[in-house]
Amino acid sequence: MKKILITNLLFALCAFGSLHAQDAVTAAKNPDALFTSKNPVLHKNKQAAYHIVKDLLEANHWEMADKYLTERYIQHNPNAGNGRAAVIHFFTQILKVKPTPIPKKMKTQVVSVVAEGDLVTVAFVKEEKHPTDPSKTYTTTWFDQWRFVNGKADEHWDGALLMK
Repeated sequence: MKKILITNLLFALCAFGSLHAQDAVTAAKNPDALFTSKNPVLHKNKQAAYHIVKDLLEANHWEMADKYLTERYIQHNPNAGNGRAAVIHFFTQILKVKPTPIPKKMKTQVVSVVAEGDLVTVAFVKEEKHPTDPSKTYTTTWFDQWRFVNGKADEHWDGALLMK
């Protein structure tokens, strides 16, 4: 009986090891198209999310934040405070990002964009260093989600952990 249990355990460990083989997360070929909708409200919200990613997060033009974020902007990322001013402060003063030219098309690798009601969720390709072999990388998925009020992001969620 003990031998059967050990054999089963070894089989399970070998099988589990094969579960670590990963298909790489890949971006959509035309991410700009994902930020459109036939529904006018969803389209407006998706377009605001598009500019949050492209103009604010990608090109760091936080002086434009009032176009896309409400003043009260509720933040669920543990590193930034609530309010548009607090988010601008986080990126410009804590992370010290500098504006770059706003690209004509988004460069960020987007996997999907889902809009329902007042929410827009964007999934991104995220590349990370392998924890046991820093010479290797792997891909995973990062999510940002916003709740929109009158075409501006009023609340935000992501998978961020507290920074050191």
